[in-house]
Amino acid sequence: MIKLKEKIAYGFGDMASSMFWKLFGSYLMIFYTDVFGMPAAVVGTMFLVTRVWDSAFDPIVGIIADRTQSRWGKFRPYLLYLAIPFAIIGILTFVTPDWSDTGKVVYAYVTYSLMMMVYSAINVPYASLLGVLSPEPADRNTFSTYRMTFAYIGSFIALLLFMPMVNFFSDGHSERYGWTMGVVVIAILCAVLFYGCFAWTKERVKPIRKQQNSLKGDLMDLFHNRPWWILLGAGVSALVFNSIRDGATVYYFKYYVLEEEYASVSLCGISFVLSGLYLAVGQAANIVGVILAAPLSNHIGKKKTYMGAMLIATVLSVVFYWFDKDELVLIFVFQILISICAGSIFPLLWSMYADCADYSELQTGNRATGLIFSSSSMSQKLGWAIGSAVTGWLLAFFGFEANAAQSEEAIHGIKMFLSWLPAIGTVLSVLFIGAYPLSEKRMHDITNLLNEKRK
Repeated sequence: MIKLKEKIAYGFGDMASSMFWKLFGSYLMIFYTDVFGMPAAVVGTMFLVTRVWDSAFDPIVGIIADRTQSRWGKFRPYLLYLAIPFAIIGILTFVTPDWSDTGKVVYAYVTYSLMMMVYSAINVPYASLLGVLSPEPADRNTFSTYRMTFAYIGSFIALLLFMPMVNFFSDGHSERYGWTMGVVVIAILCAVLFYGCFAWTKERVKPIRKQQNSLKGDLMDLFHNRPWWILLGAGVSALVFNSIRDGATVYYFKYYVLEEEYASVSLCGISFVLSGLYLAVGQAANIVGVILAAPLSNHIGKKKTYMGAMLIATVLSVVFYWFDKDELVLIFVFQILISICAGSIFPLLWSMYADCADYSELQTGNRATGLIFSSSSMSQKLGWAIGSAVTGWLLAFFGFEANAAQSEEAIHGIKMFLSWLPAIGTVLSVLFIGAYPLSEKRMHDITNLLNEKRK
């Protein structure tokens, strides 16, 4: 019987990861263009170059983690040893040295690349942990639900409080100082959460074959794992959808809605800007989607739940384009509905990755959990790389100029970022997941066969 404490502790890990992931997705682009002073096209190219390399780094981490042997297991040691480096490099990413334009670009490339690598080094083992906490698919669904719930709670906290913290720390100091100190607070909290995840979780699943397969064998098994390839495509497409919407939100409210013309909303003495509220409301709605995912998928299956959610998100995203900047109620209502759909798919994806590990083990006799789960992180990185690069390039294409009134063409482009462009990602994701072959009945049979072999 898995205790509630362990389910919550597992959620702590993605709560920590998601805080920084949302800062990157929602604020890093505008930090580089409007605070650090880098051209949008340069930032877009940097995101693509660094994340493509980092995506290739994820399987390397998975391979190393699969071969790790320690008294804490294969995957938990990475949470212990990398929590502090994760926090420190995260802070350095938001430090703004007063260098030349070339120096700024070099600094951004180095710090962002290091951050993405340390993110992989801690997040791939964390994701892989799901595959060894329990052999039962039902338990994994539960762990996955806790994971995504806490991930969205972390994102909600970060997105709601980050800009108020920036404004608080900027008072009497520079805006750049405010950004850095806001990240310091987030980084400390993330390190504490990673340590909680390490301390209160336990690895239980042992491979049916004691001897570790060769690296070549692991890679060949992966390349022949058709469900893995399908999930990789679906995951990349879903993250393109998410990254474009999140990355363009602050631009949408700053330059289209003109949020500075609206009075800030104050709660408990803290002032919130519209863009921060929009993003935070989206995270709260994501939690609703996570909660709905389990009962819906148990009733109609993971595949149908995923496809239905993404098809609804496609229609809602297209309609979003025609909202006037004054129609704030509709803008927020559609954000809630789209975010519920988006929130429901990610616990399903994580659960299906665990199913892929079982499928591969039954087919080959080898369990490469870390390598298979690295694809989840890899799809995140590739999806964000493509989405962020497209955002930066198209901002430049549409004539975006930082901290200035935008042309009609630039406004058209910014509106596209929250409507038609994300819809392309949802359609692609539906096409991929439509080919996913591991039904609930098939996974039930696979689980029983593996349990027999482990006896």
